[in-house]
Amino acid sequence: MSRRRTWLLAGCLTLAAGGTQAELRLVLQTTDLDPAQRQASQTLLDEALAALPPVFVERLDRQVQVRWRADLPGNVYGRAGGNTLELDRRLLPALADGSAARQSTGRIHGTLRRELLATVLHELTHLYDRARLWQAQTAPVLARCRQAADSLGQIGQAQACLGQDQRRFSLSDDPRLLDLAGWQRRIGWRGEREHENGLVARNPDAYELSNPREFVAVNMEYFLLDPDYACRRPSLYRYFSEHFAWQPYRKTCAADFPILNAGRDFAHTPLLRLDPERILEVDYLFAEANQDWASRWGHSMLRLIICAPGRPRGPDCRLDLNQHLVLSFRAFVDDVQLSSWRGLTGEYPSRLFVLPLDQVIDEYTKMELRGLTSVPLRLSRAEIRAFVERSAELHWSYDGNYYFLSNNCAVETLSLLRGGVDRQELSRLETIMPNGLLELLLAHGLADADKLKDPREALRLGYRFDSYRERYQAMFEVIKSRLGVPEDSVEQWLDTKASDRRRWFVRADLRTAAALLLVEQAAQFRQLLLSRDELKRRYLSNREQPGDGMARADAMLKEILASSSYLSRPAELLDDEGYGLPQASEWQRLEKASGERQARMNRLADMLDKEVRLLVNADRRAELENIEGNLAELGKHLRQLHKAGGGLVLP
Repeated sequence: MSRRRTWLLAGCLTLAAGGTQAELRLVLQTTDLDPAQRQASQTLLDEALAALPPVFVERLDRQVQVRWRADLPGNVYGRAGGNTLELDRRLLPALADGSAARQSTGRIHGTLRRELLATVLHELTHLYDRARLWQAQTAPVLARCRQAADSLGQIGQAQACLGQDQRRFSLSDDPRLLDLAGWQRRIGWRGEREHENGLVARNPDAYELSNPREFVAVNMEYFLLDPDYACRRPSLYRYFSEHFAWQPYRKTCAADFPILNAGRDFAHTPLLRLDPERILEVDYLFAEANQDWASRWGHSMLRLIICAPGRPRGPDCRLDLNQHLVLSFRAFVDDVQLSSWRGLTGEYPSRLFVLPLDQVIDEYTKMELRGLTSVPLRLSRAEIRAFVERSAELHWSYDGNYYFLSNNCAVETLSLLRGGVDRQELSRLETIMPNGLLELLLAHGLADADKLKDPREALRLGYRFDSYRERYQAMFEVIKSRLGVPEDSVEQWLDTKASDRRRWFVRADLRTAAALLLVEQAAQFRQLLLSRDELKRRYLSNREQPGDGMARADAMLKEILASSSYLSRPAELLDDEGYGLPQASEWQRLEKASGERQARMNRLADMLDKEVRLLVNADRRAELENIEGNLAELGKHLRQLHKAGGGLVLP
């Protein structure tokens, strides 16, 4: 061949190559298809290609053979491997004659034809995922992490490389995707993930929980086909949109999120709308340790500083305490079933409770005599919104297992922060202790403790809530100085019987009577806690044995727990229909169902108070009744002293 002809041939090949665009090509095998089947099949494939992101089609540069198979398992619509996509031939007649577009499947996609389209997209996503099509900025990071792992080993790896050096998939082993999908990092395991996924409620398809690969494929179906996906799973929608630089639908979602307030005020509806624009800041709320086995490292919570309606965001919002909410991961169910052994073995469900701040303050400072520290997190406005969004997603979907030593409040709080705030500093943190998490947040500049430097100012502005123990002790010192009681501390005074304390009341002046009243309230809180603990131990030790009144208690407690579970697992209100965050079309059902449950809880709460008192031992019940008598007598004594001193008496 002459040099001129060789040059011309090379030029032609170059032009041909330049005119061929790298892209995914679906080639239908038509040898055993009739014209109607070929037409319907090709239309389906064309529609699937049109639904895919342009970047997806461009990156997955290959020719995929598509054929209909009659020997696929009965519950499998399709499967893909290598460069082949196989579809269930038993579905082909309905596709060809058009009846598939009318045939309902009872699934979220609706019709059989829509399911077939979703199947094609699902299987093509598997091919994309297996092809290791990393983004341009990701590939150098993976190479660097692999090199570091080879030279330094797993122990010597930088935190930023955890989970990166052994990646094998385009999407399904991306640490960020795994955070959002619910496969959380195992603390102390150098980037390894938990095998269990706690996002079990309100799934579009339970098959997504099989493994991260199926999770990606299932969610790509809904990302591409469901216009509501952006509003139902906003965090994942944002992830896929950023990865593919593409938005299949442009839909305006509600600015706020539905939540259920799990407070004890059963007289009001728990259903609320949480607006991120009203949230000034997010605080790490730390409950100090006490001597209880499960509380000796404190408790991790997150506090939403919510401004009162109509108030502009600013420092004054910190004083709107009745608006603030607390996000608290707790072992469900109620403390009456809290067993150390079951907490170690993960037999308790772990759920994200949304609680009013004033209830949390009373619970810790008055009843458990534990102080609270509220430390602001350094988050931008965008990060606050993303965090609130992620919190709402977990509130509606999460139902994990609580382990005191591996999946406790600190671990789950950190996981929530990681999921809501995509920041490298958070990915480096690892701890199982609430006090340790606070120290790490401060050390890495993620939290700001400046407002806590002045203790008095911290108390005044709500950055600190002291235990009532100091207040009770101060009141006791008034009692001791005025009445000369023999006890030396408030604890010793509370250890005495209520009937013995009563004999001092008649000698009390106005100030002393007020101090006695406050300390007697502490005695009541203490006896209620002791009663609850006693009932817990009796309930746990006798739950398999009828009689002794425990059968009635068991029935009552089960009814209470069954009725209140929706407060921490709100998906129950919608009978697990739909998926992700509830939308406007579901709001009316939510209002009706939550109202009915709340009315029932209101009735049960009154019944429970009477029933439980009958189940504690006679001495405890007598002590509670004597304390109530003391409170009534002190109230009467105070009114008499007030009147005798010339105070105003209201009619």
